[in-house]
Amino acid sequence: MIGVVIPVHNEEVLLGDCLQSVRQAAADRLLDAEPVEIVVVLDACTDRSAAIAVRHQAQIVSLDARCVGAARALGASLALDYGARWIAFTDADTIVPANWLSAQLDQDADATCGQVCIDDWSGHPVGLRERFLQRYSAETRHIHGANLGISALAYETAGGFPALKSGEDAALIASLVERRGDVRWAATARVVTSARWQTTIENGFASFLASLREQCTTEVSSVQLGALASSQSWAQAAA
Repeated sequence: MIGVVIPVHNEEVLLGDCLQSVRQAAADRLLDAEPVEIVVVLDACTDRSAAIAVRHQAQIVSLDARCVGAARALGASLALDYGARWIAFTDADTIVPANWLSAQLDQDADATCGQVCIDDWSGHPVGLRERFLQRYSAETRHIHGANLGISALAYETAGGFPALKSGEDAALIASLVERRGDVRWAATARVVTSARWQTTIENGFASFLASLREQCTTEVSSVQLGALASSQSWAQAAA
């Protein structure tokens, strides 16, 4: 059995599309009809996320921690109790491709760390997409909780997710690497995640986008100030 764990905090707008994409991945013929159990971990949710998870026939477990590391760990624990041999992790604002699970398993590794991409850049300043692609492509060993898979044995060997508000995914993989686990990087299908940048969590993907957005905004402001100064200088010279 394969487990899929999705931590959720008030994601009623995006959760349905995420779960639908996971269901499609679970129906991949390359899985040879192996059962896939989806676990939605509701962390301090006050919206309709639970109802949406039920509608998509996901298993539900709840906590009130506001901590993604604790949420992923709780979901993984439930998946292991169900007998999962492999656990895949994604996020509620993410769409996985139809071959997501089979591509992870095809690596025949202890863990796989896949990449993310963004389709919709609307609402962001000019230049953010290009800056993101430049920075992102410079590093090949990305670790995203939105696109991670690990065997049950490797997960337990690594000690599971620590209860961190950010960086729990990197900590898990670092522990596995330290124990000489076989980790495959950027070898599986990319997932599509949201370009939202407003967040209270430091050092996460959204905060990374927020920092790039600030750089772009500052750069644009500097260009505008330079253009204004040049215009004023030209006007003074012409007077």
